[in-house]
Amino acid sequence: MKVALAIGLMAAMPAKAQNNAPTPPPTVLFVGNSFTFGANSPVWHYRADSVTDLNHDGVGGVPALFRLFAAEAGLTYAVSLETSPGKTLQWHWDNRKPVIDKRWDHVVMQDYSTLDPAAPGNPRLLIDYSARLAHLVIARNPHAKISLTATWSRPDQTYLKAGHWYGQPIAQMATDIAQAYAQAAKATPEIGKVHPVGAAFTCAITAGVADPDPYDGIAFGQVDLWSWDHYHASTAGYYLEALVIFADVTGKDPRTLGAHETAAQELGLSPQDAQRLQRVAATATAIPGKPCETLLN
Repeated sequence: MKVALAIGLMAAMPAKAQNNAPTPPPTVLFVGNSFTFGANSPVWHYRADSVTDLNHDGVGGVPALFRLFAAEAGLTYAVSLETSPGKTLQWHWDNRKPVIDKRWDHVVMQDYSTLDPAAPGNPRLLIDYSARLAHLVIARNPHAKISLTATWSRPDQTYLKAGHWYGQPIAQMATDIAQAYAQAAKATPEIGKVHPVGAAFTCAITAGVADPDPYDGIAFGQVDLWSWDHYHASTAGYYLEALVIFADVTGKDPRTLGAHETAAQELGLSPQDAQRLQRVAATATAIPGKPCETLLN
């Protein structure tokens, strides 16, 4: 009788232990290119040990900023990323599908900056491959939240004659890119949100927080959102990108992070600029209809 009782208790222990095990944190996967991993800035390898780089490139990037912001807001996420420079979502589908094809709670996808490298501004490939990847994710987890990151206007595409948006206002490229991402989301109901990062860049410019044209120098008191190539983002630009995604994914107000937010301090952003960028992100994501001009500089 004692032996039978002992065996019964031992058999019951694993189930009990499993019931008492802590709930694992929600998972977030970032899929993108250099605009996601933070090329040309200290963000690239920032806190790389805090996230899982599925390609083993030692990337921290925007995913690491997102995870830190979430932790500062009292939230825990298991963050992974699958990134490669200069790549489209088609490339990720063709070359990294087995890496992506796992169960995720959130997936944030970002396509090439001009959409189609061979036909700038054409949304066809974005619409096609964002749908394919979304369906791949939903097949693993029907409750997964899938989103897209609409990226920023590039000065090299706007102010240089070779640029596709040459001669147009700096905001136009971001507007066109955002419209393409909106088409992709509309075409695939599984995609629930588009992160307005390009609109946030434009908002920062409109509000006087950021300089609109790095080719003629940076005005005193304004930030440069782009790196030395006037293509990729600067530390401030990636910081703003991560704030927008943080606000959209978590529902938290980025202004609560405050002037002395950890990443801003570690990456060399001033407390004033950290707060201004947080206000821009809040305006772009959580305060519909509030004009950027009302932001305090």
